[in-house]
Amino acid sequence: MAYQELIPIISVGMDSSWSDEEVLAELGRRLRRQRLNRNLTQFEVAEVAGVSVGSVAKVEAGSNTSLGTVVRLMRALGLVSRLDSMVPDPEVSPLQLAATKGVERHRARRRRTEPT
Repeated sequence: MAYQELIPIISVGMDSSWSDEEVLAELGRRLRRQRLNRNLTQFEVAEVAGVSVGSVAKVEAGSNTSLGTVVRLMRALGLVSRLDSMVPDPEVSPLQLAATKGVERHRARRRRTEPT
């Protein structure tokens, strides 16, 4: 593969305009690349992750799969710590804490509809 062909692969960044299918395909491509960079077969990763080879193949192909399978594969590839950057722990704002008298919220309030 020529260097110019690698540029789009390296610079791909997911954004909110992508469809679910595109996000799954990109996630699968990235996990496959991580596996190959470690010179591991699908069988080896499946064995460490405790999933079937078919599950590894489905994730890498961008098929819809369970979140548990993705987490197991990420753990097997040494990537589970990166989940923190995927969904960071939200900080409670001081204003929100003051409004709720220091009690953290556990559910959202129903929005009131405007009378017509």
